[in-house]
Amino acid sequence: MAIYHLEAKVVSRGTGRSAVAASAYLSCTNILNDYDGVRHDYTRKKGLVWQDVFLPEFAPAEWKDRGLLWNAVEENEKTKDSRLAREFVPALPIELTPAQWQELLTDFIQNSFVAEGMCADVAIHDPHPPGHNPHAHIMLTVRPLDEQGNWQYKTEKEYLCVRNGEERGFTAAEFKAAQADGWEKQYPYKVGRKKVYMPPSEAEKHGYERANKHPKSTKFGRQNPIAERWNSEEQLAEWRKAWADVTNCYLDRYGHDERIDHRSHADRGLTEQPTIHEGVVAHALEKKGVISDRCEINRQIKADNALLRELKATVKKLMQAVKNTVPAIAEALEKLRSSILIFSYQLRYIGVGKNRMGKRVDAVKPELERYASLVQQIKEKSKERRNLLAEKKETPFYLIPKLHDLTHRITELTEEIEELKTEKDFLLRSLDCADDAGISEVKKEIATLEGALQKLSEQEEKYSAELDEALKQYAELKEQGAGMDAAELMDARLAVREEKERSAVDRVKAAYGEKYDPMLMHDSKRDVANLLHEESDTRSVREFIRRKQQQQSQQKQNKKKNRDSWER
Repeated sequence: MAIYHLEAKVVSRGTGRSAVAASAYLSCTNILNDYDGVRHDYTRKKGLVWQDVFLPEFAPAEWKDRGLLWNAVEENEKTKDSRLAREFVPALPIELTPAQWQELLTDFIQNSFVAEGMCADVAIHDPHPPGHNPHAHIMLTVRPLDEQGNWQYKTEKEYLCVRNGEERGFTAAEFKAAQADGWEKQYPYKVGRKKVYMPPSEAEKHGYERANKHPKSTKFGRQNPIAERWNSEEQLAEWRKAWADVTNCYLDRYGHDERIDHRSHADRGLTEQPTIHEGVVAHALEKKGVISDRCEINRQIKADNALLRELKATVKKLMQAVKNTVPAIAEALEKLRSSILIFSYQLRYIGVGKNRMGKRVDAVKPELERYASLVQQIKEKSKERRNLLAEKKETPFYLIPKLHDLTHRITELTEEIEELKTEKDFLLRSLDCADDAGISEVKKEIATLEGALQKLSEQEEKYSAELDEALKQYAELKEQGAGMDAAELMDARLAVREEKERSAVDRVKAAYGEKYDPMLMHDSKRDVANLLHEESDTRSVREFIRRKQQQQSQQKQNKKKNRDSWER
């Protein structure tokens, strides 16, 4: 079913990533990175469904080639820890087709990102097996563009100036006008053994010597207002909401009832926990409406056993006290029938519980195995990457081919690790885990479910044996009543059936409490009718009554003929 997942990442040199390498990886293409001279070839990578590049109004048309786009980004960023791109990884609803995924993503990207002035590089991945984990990668530029198609600044130096004891920040362009109004920059001056920031006019009064030429400024400078909005938590929340809205729109458009919601359970006003792993497994099973947890299962088994002992005692007394009279046989048959109804309900109840828990176990165990595999792969690739980084550090600078090979492999490993982490995050989401720590709770839940399934299987065998015994006794009683008037016996049975059936239902309700299911009881009654062949019995009784009526009619006709002959 459709799930909500929108992972936000940053492609940064500080984490060893490259925008060119990331783009080549997501699009399965071959791109040369002009920044470090390394070629990134991922043309053999499988799982690509669709890829495209979207440009805003003022972007150069040649940037439609993703290689030119991301090399332009790499060229413009100068520092070793520059943020190169923003990346979103949304889960795609499996209810939609690949063509509908393209429509959905195009709509989302055009309205949420391109309309804001970002360049977007998108690809859909549907790794083997198809439909197992369809998702998209959306890479976005982080610098705004001006009307000439040039990159704007991310941040601008902001000087902290003073005037009459008041301190305020100004950019270089703003300071020219502010200086005319009496604002002064502050510089560090030597006051004894300390350095103190003050304006030159104040330092001259005391004859202080300036320590250096760097004026006081804010730590991170002033962000470009557009970039600041893009980087805000509020904007991220808007994008998350937009993805949920547009996805639900397309699910509705193509006739699917599933919906996703970007909000947490707390924000949605739900009192239940957001996952089925609420500390103990009890809450998980209770939400499923089956059996809450191991203790609850044991309590239910005890209640079932008590009911079973009662039924066995009743049947035993019944077989001992039965007499060969129509009312006695009818009473005994209906009591046995009510016991068979209870056994049938218990078996259906256990079957439903086993089915639900079995589905959960069958669904989660492969996911846990895949999670363990992903963790191992991430561990191995991370170790290999660390070793290559160390080797690259020790390699002389003049061995350029070897350095390029090492850089290419390190970048390739970095992208592979990111992809594996993304898949791991999808798995965590599908398992309702907020982080890796939640996996241990899932493992405990599965272990508990497997233990519960074993217990339920034992109970199922016990009830099946008791049901077989009850059916055998029912057949013996029917054999005893075979020589009786079938219509009279059926009338006697129907006269007490409603009371006996109601009594059986009440006993089941008392044993199961809130977990009693009327629909299961309805199905159990149908099972009893099939087990006891009641439809064929009814036909036999009707046939017996018809033949009896025919005999009586024939006898009347014969008597009339005899009377007429005698009168003549």
